[in-house]
Amino acid sequence: MLEPVSYQDGDVALTGWLARPAGTPRAAILIWPTIANIGPAIEARAQALAQEGYLAFVGDFYGAPVASFEASFPMAEALRGDWDQYRTRLHAALSALRTLPGAEGLKVGVIGYCMGGQAALELARDGADIAAAVSFHGVFGTQKPAAPGAVKARILVLHGDADPLAPRSAVIGLWEELDAAGANWHFHAYAGVRHGFTDPDSDARGKDFLGYNTSADRQSWAAMLSFFDEIFA
Repeated sequence: MLEPVSYQDGDVALTGWLARPAGTPRAAILIWPTIANIGPAIEARAQALAQEGYLAFVGDFYGAPVASFEASFPMAEALRGDWDQYRTRLHAALSALRTLPGAEGLKVGVIGYCMGGQAALELARDGADIAAAVSFHGVFGTQKPAAPGAVKARILVLHGDADPLAPRSAVIGLWEELDAAGANWHFHAYAGVRHGFTDPDSDARGKDFLGYNTSADRQSWAAMLSFFDEIFA
């Protein structure tokens, strides 16, 4: 079971969810969920990271319940309608993680799924003091591209090549942005794989752009763990 953690973004009350490892944490990992906020697939990722020795904390995008997958879209649109507000929300979770018992002095990484992948990249773009940023089937659009020299995190992007929410033009745009910023980045693409490839429930959502892929799910998770082994050794 994950532990609920209350925190704030200004006047907005938020609830994060924490998974603790059995021993001393290797590092602290902020997890940004999908556009629909936390669900069973994200809970499982937090627990899996804890089993790997990480203190894992799932951030809260909205501070309100999400009634359905479809209901999440206007909520996300409202949050991202003000990009400064969006980034402030992301930093609030990062700050909350750093103040948790057991997190003091730990290196911090950020991972995210779908909109959460964008969130992980946004924190890196904004120069957050994090060691790693990992995007799983994230979207790459931003209103504030990374400035030269701003990115402190090493970046890993895990991408389905058949994802219509992040077409090849967006992929090239991201590469060029990160190169211009002088970022240290890795990019893994999986042929024929659609958006949401890590979520077993993707196929049941009835959306053409979504699709679970067992191999891409397994390979992307292994790539992240290997990436973390280098950074958090």
